Amino acid sequence: METIMYTLHDFMTHTKNITYLIMGGILIFLPLFWLFLNEREKD
Repeated sequence: METIMYTLHDFMTHTKNITYLIMGGILIFLPLFWLFLNEREKD
């Protein structure tokens, strides 16, 4: 799937959306990883 970007605004919106998806994934992953590390420490 190829997306054609005609203007700078299209490019900036696309990159902003990808950045938000990455940051959302990190915000979900980091607390889960922290809980995983703390559970291993208790044993």
